[in-house]
Amino acid sequence: MAWFGLALLALALALMMTTGWPTYAVLLGVCTLGAVAGLALGAFDVALLQNLPWRIVGLLEHDLLQALALYALVGALLNRLALAEHLYNGLRKLLAFVVPRAASELAGMVLGLMLAPMNGSVGASLLTLARTAGKGWAREGLPAEQRTALVAVTSTLGVIVPPSLVLLLLGDAMLRAHTEGMNMARELSLPTAAAGAANRIVNTQDILQAALVPAAALLLGWLAVAWFGARRKPVPSAPREPIDRREGWTLLLVPLLIGALLVLVTMGKVRAVEGAAAACVMLLGWGLVSRQLTRPVLGQVLDDAMALTGALYALLAAATTFSLLLRGFGTDGLIARLMLSLQGHPMLGLMAVLAVLLACAFVLDAFELIFLIVPIVMPPVLAQLDDAAWIATLTLLVLQAGFLLPPFGYALVLARGQVAPRPPVAAIARALVPYLAVLAVVTAGVMALPQTTRWLRTSPTALAPAQPMNEEAVDRLMREMAPPPDTSDSSTPPEEN
Repeated sequence: MAWFGLALLALALALMMTTGWPTYAVLLGVCTLGAVAGLALGAFDVALLQNLPWRIVGLLEHDLLQALALYALVGALLNRLALAEHLYNGLRKLLAFVVPRAASELAGMVLGLMLAPMNGSVGASLLTLARTAGKGWAREGLPAEQRTALVAVTSTLGVIVPPSLVLLLLGDAMLRAHTEGMNMARELSLPTAAAGAANRIVNTQDILQAALVPAAALLLGWLAVAWFGARRKPVPSAPREPIDRREGWTLLLVPLLIGALLVLVTMGKVRAVEGAAAACVMLLGWGLVSRQLTRPVLGQVLDDAMALTGALYALLAAATTFSLLLRGFGTDGLIARLMLSLQGHPMLGLMAVLAVLLACAFVLDAFELIFLIVPIVMPPVLAQLDDAAWIATLTLLVLQAGFLLPPFGYALVLARGQVAPRPPVAAIARALVPYLAVLAVVTAGVMALPQTTRWLRTSPTALAPAQPMNEEAVDRLMREMAPPPDTSDSSTPPEEN
């Protein structure tokens, strides 16, 4: 019956591609069909399904999931307030003094870089960029296919630039997968079991730090492509616009605050939930001071945030249900056996998993991939390759490629719908070629040089060896652990008759 689980997964993907129904509705519908079939065929007992409520409650009690609602609120505030417009206009005017031809393109990319750690998803970043930089590019006469490519490319920076929500959720998923992979390696006596015993289980901070160097290389490469492509534009003949006071204060404060939050979260000084909460407070304060956060706007912001939060929690519950059903059919064991049959060729297994993720990125959003696909395919890979932070970085880069590859890339389809007139896919593909080439070079470099993901990691990958204790240290430790003496009797003088 293990193959029946794969058939259910294929059915779910097919329905997502052809119906346009919400992903969580498709998953729950397929789960209902699979559960009825599994119980009727005796594939599993009803006790398996009785564990589902406890699994969902346990997930919702996770501290990291509190950040979902906060990131959704940040994205809604950025979409409703004019902060992004002020940032874009200020950056464009500032860069016009240095690179007048490419000022608008580079300003849009830098704006995407600033939004990436704050927005909750690729879709939220894309909508904000299309509303701000996209309209500015249209006013300057940039061709529709180039605008589409720039919006799509810049919106995916939220996948790789820490501390975005995609990175945080992938870090949590990789922690669980790494734990399962090490247990699998010990059970099967794989060569990685001995190395895994001396290594730490990866955490979210490791993945945030591992992604910094590849993210910087990718951003610099894309900025170079945008600058080089803009060299053919004529130099603007209009006089340079001055930066007004509001844009100046925005340019001064916002990058400073975003950079401080990024450093604190990446270094582990501030938790992700605290960073998201701080961003919410700052945006709410800015909205009140600028008098843009009126009662109607606040109502729209809360509606948008609640709608996105509800959709994400529904997706999480549906993916948890689907994963439990696949375990009941034994599909996870089948995938593990298929992956472990490549023992001795772990890189081949990694390439196969990355290819699966690349294909799924045509259909699924980043959250859907993290909740649904990563828990299934990653444990067998991490049972054979124990550098989970390196594999997570490769996963992020592959997800970016999947979102951008024509004709069905998630970011590409969304960006094409935001541009008028809608350009043909072939023209967009030609505009995307240099950006995809840079992404391919960075991905190949990270795959060939895993140490690039370790340069900025502050935590050691190996556990510190236990130091032997001498007799004096043992005696001191025993005294500290011993209960305090009971002196109540000795301190009370005897009563006299």
